[in-house]
Amino acid sequence: MKQFLSITLLSLALLLSTSCVDKAADSSDVKLVTAAEMKSILELEDVQLVDVRSAEEYEEVRIKNAQNIDFNSPTFDDDVEKLDKNKPVVLYCKGGGRSAKCAKKLQDAGFKKIYDLQGGISQWQHTELLDIEKKS
Repeated sequence: MKQFLSITLLSLALLLSTSCVDKAADSSDVKLVTAAEMKSILELEDVQLVDVRSAEEYEEVRIKNAQNIDFNSPTFDDDVEKLDKNKPVVLYCKGGGRSAKCAKKLQDAGFKKIYDLQGGISQWQHTELLDIEKKS
């Protein structure tokens, strides 16, 4: 019984240390953020704010100072290469789907810090939390 307990504890310790190593090997995590969290990030950090919607969507309504890199554009991969991988990136789209896919691509490309606006701009554009620009 004592030997069984020792083996079980050793196995558990090995399993936990392996999962921590795997987590540490992942150089970046994508953090879903609310509009309030995003506002703080934009105020406190030097970030790259990226709207991954189409140019037409971007022209209608956008967060102030966002650059537009259309996730569905044939030049998307080249456009993303112009971003600084060591500087935090804040992503958003209309509802969260495209920005989540973009975040995964950025993560795979080696970007260090990635934030994704939960629910996209459509969830937050009518709040006072974000500085929204609209086509007049």
